[in-house]
Amino acid sequence: MIKLIATDMDGTLLNSKHEINPEFWEVWGKLKEKNIVFACASGRQYYNLIKKFENIKDDIYFIAENGSFVAYKGEILHINILDRKKTFEFIELARTIDGVNVVLCGKNSAYVELNDSKFIEEVKPYYEKFEIVNSLEEVEDDFLKIALCDFKNSEENSYKYFKEFENEYKITVSGGVWLDISNLDANKGTAMRKLQKILGITPKETLVFGDYLNDIELLESGEHSYAMENAHPKLKELAKNIAKSNEENGVVEKIKELFKL
Repeated sequence: MIKLIATDMDGTLLNSKHEINPEFWEVWGKLKEKNIVFACASGRQYYNLIKKFENIKDDIYFIAENGSFVAYKGEILHINILDRKKTFEFIELARTIDGVNVVLCGKNSAYVELNDSKFIEEVKPYYEKFEIVNSLEEVEDDFLKIALCDFKNSEENSYKYFKEFENEYKITVSGGVWLDISNLDANKGTAMRKLQKILGITPKETLVFGDYLNDIELLESGEHSYAMENAHPKLKELAKNIAKSNEENGVVEKIKELFKL
């Protein structure tokens, strides 16, 4: 019996316009009536996710920043903070890579140095709270993640520069232009296991959806795992099942099918 549903956002629950299908809200209401817990698990910032789910923000769990931050009803349940010295060593390396811009993801806000219109337009959909600063080194905050916006393709370009650190840090291709750097144990799967423990829910009672490489651990956390039809080939190999694409409202359609809604 499924007691917990967790879904990625971009490329999964959201369509290509970053929208939630209106049908979701009715389906979520029916899940709530069945006492099924719902969580969104995203690389997005917590404050961005809160805005997406404004009407039900006190009824669902938020796994943000690829698992580095977990909250419920405004209370932090889990946080995974990067070492400050190492953070800026990585940022220095990122600055040497052509086509790459840095987003420093803090507990209180995200921070960028470059006020370039193309870059800022890429940042806005994922970060509700961000500040343009003169120097990232001057920022005082707890750092959860470094997000590199790589207009030359993260998997083909910036990932190659950070691959050597994979034994010590989590280096994740999280989208076509995004590469995320966080602590080695900071991922959606670790966050899900903490949430499952808090709720007393097992992987056998967990349904998960994802589409990209930052969802690998998420899909491993649930016995009922679905990759979207539009998912990265590696994730489709890992998943036990395939759902319709995000453009076809695949998450909601599969939930309706499984729960006969």
